[in-house]
Amino acid sequence: MKNDHQATIFSLIKQNMNPKDSLGHVVGEVLSLSSDAVYRRYRGETHLTIFELEKLSKAFSISLDSVFGMNKNMVLFNFKPLAEFEFSMDVYLQDMLNNVKALKSQKNPELILTIDNTPLLQLLNYPHLIRFKLFFWAKTYLRLKEYEDADFGYEKISSKTFDIGLEVLKTYNSIPSKEIYDPELLRGYAREIYYYYRSRLIKDADYALYLLELLDRFLDHLKAQAAIGKKFVSKSEPPAFGNNFEMYFNETNNGNSSVFYTSDAGRGLYISHNMLNYVHTTDKVYLEDSTSVIKKQLDNSSMISTINEKDRNNYFFQVKSMINGIRKKIEAESSEM
Repeated sequence: MKNDHQATIFSLIKQNMNPKDSLGHVVGEVLSLSSDAVYRRYRGETHLTIFELEKLSKAFSISLDSVFGMNKNMVLFNFKPLAEFEFSMDVYLQDMLNNVKALKSQKNPELILTIDNTPLLQLLNYPHLIRFKLFFWAKTYLRLKEYEDADFGYEKISSKTFDIGLEVLKTYNSIPSKEIYDPELLRGYAREIYYYYRSRLIKDADYALYLLELLDRFLDHLKAQAAIGKKFVSKSEPPAFGNNFEMYFNETNNGNSSVFYTSDAGRGLYISHNMLNYVHTTDKVYLEDSTSVIKKQLDNSSMISTINEKDRNNYFFQVKSMINGIRKKIEAESSEM
């Protein structure tokens, strides 16, 4: 086996393990080897056997086809099947936290996001908006039994849930990001609120209007971040350094939501699927294709953070006008009841 392939395998393992853990211990547990034996393989002094490759590929979800370039038309993705999905706001946020903390622990992490309608990470600035999104997903699309007869109404978010969400937000904020937004920002989200109102699945019109008010506040906060090019938690002071935020406007359509990440340790891609679930890959060939498309998206988009104040103001005006239209519909219909 060529040493560069072996180095690639160990690089992928390091991306998939807790950075606080010892490589020698983690791999040693999988292969039943001592730490010394693991590090001889890590340095390329000893080649991995076919049986060791099999164990490592299963334990760390590594596509050997992609490593060896055996079939460039096949890609290995990691995902959590819905059948195994333990749904709750805490569980969903904890998964997000594990992912952003793993990236933050690496040297020189960066993010490129394409936003299709709902910027979940940014939406964590207003936890009740995340709560509605997850409720809608669980009841309307997953049709979980425990949500079958439930209506959406105000409910205090537990301190545990709030703390997890805030830690996700602060960790994401600390990683420099370039983010591409399109004209569909929050359009589907606002329609979901209106749909629940019309279907009598929100307990009262006032709460539907309150959610729309939170969307307005969220847009004000997103615009404030774009104006200074820094990410920060809502109702807090923006940082003097770090937390760099580049916001781009794509006048057409992003097509999907994706999170492309890079660091000195490697790179990977998360793509949304099944509404709020996601798949993840570190496949080199697929990443090359995806990087090419994302770079073209950036080239075809206008930067509206720190510069282009006119375009930035117009963009947020259009999104807020859309939300105001939904608000007027609900106000008019509730007054007739």
